[in-house]
Amino acid sequence: MNEKEAVILQLIKEDPFISQVDLAAKTGLSRSAVAGYISSLTKQGNIHGRAYVLPNKKDILCVGGSNIDRKIQSIEKLQAATSNPAQSSQSCGGVARNIAENLGRLGSDVSLLTAVGEDHEGSWLMKQTECFVDITPSQALADQTTGTYTAVLDNEGEMAVALADMSIYDSISREFIEKKWGYFASAEMVILDTNFPAEVMEQIITRCEEDDIPLCITPVSAPKVKKLPGILNGVSWLIANRDEAEALSGIEITQEGDFFKSAELIMQKGVERVVITRGDKGLIYFTKMGEAGVILPPKVKVSDVTGAGDSLVAGIIYAHLKGMDVENACKIGISCSNLTLQSNETVNPSLNHKRLQETFQENFL
Repeated sequence: MNEKEAVILQLIKEDPFISQVDLAAKTGLSRSAVAGYISSLTKQGNIHGRAYVLPNKKDILCVGGSNIDRKIQSIEKLQAATSNPAQSSQSCGGVARNIAENLGRLGSDVSLLTAVGEDHEGSWLMKQTECFVDITPSQALADQTTGTYTAVLDNEGEMAVALADMSIYDSISREFIEKKWGYFASAEMVILDTNFPAEVMEQIITRCEEDDIPLCITPVSAPKVKKLPGILNGVSWLIANRDEAEALSGIEITQEGDFFKSAELIMQKGVERVVITRGDKGLIYFTKMGEAGVILPPKVKVSDVTGAGDSLVAGIIYAHLKGMDVENACKIGISCSNLTLQSNETVNPSLNHKRLQETFQENFL
């Protein structure tokens, strides 16, 4: 911010309703020059829009998918090409949305930037989410359908087929992100999933590096991780599962050491901290600061694995922003994930800071 921008910003802070004419008179600048400085301040994220709304500082901005998750389970053995008696359920989903809700339940000041359709599903999804998350950055898009993920399970609970309608994210453009950049600029940490188009993710990664905004990337799937650019400079965290790490590093993970080789290759792309999850065998972490280790999870009775990875990410970033080192942040992440594993919900409804702290102490202290 240069000197004139600083003066204009101070005048706006004193009077958010001040006109450009009055700003010009008080600064000795032309009205067109004032308009130019205001445009620059908006792009920097110091003010939002023409109404000169000053941004509220957010701890975390989650960017990416928000979907309706549906499960349909056959009561009897599945039979093809005929009607099967079944029971169904519906819940909120989407990686970025799930992470945001976990963080909100932990007491973090968190906001969500996503897109839903102007339909009943989108309205329901945002209403459920806003109980814990600031959804102001999000937008309902006309002529678009809210993303859905439908899993068909057999009578034993195994997936027979899954159908994903995520076409709404293809409509997210660079211009869309540019208009929303004020929310990025006022965030202490951005968490990005890989639902948006490749060029949009590259734009976000590049701008976050340029503006010195800490960024965590959490892939949605192995195919979608391939949308990430080859250079990931400025990425503070990358948290992936085994398949996603293989796709990103280009090597097959067949033994213990391969996890660290994969993490090292990912760090060579510019990432500062890499976490690779290993299911019931915990996770490994590797950082450019020379930290490395394996964390084994405690045994828990698993009710449902859905959402466990998202809660792990939320727990890690939550702890990181509280000042914990990488090892303990990962332990907090595992504790948060274990609480989700013991719930039938995608986000454990009993999750809160106290419960997480107690679980961490029981598991690791």
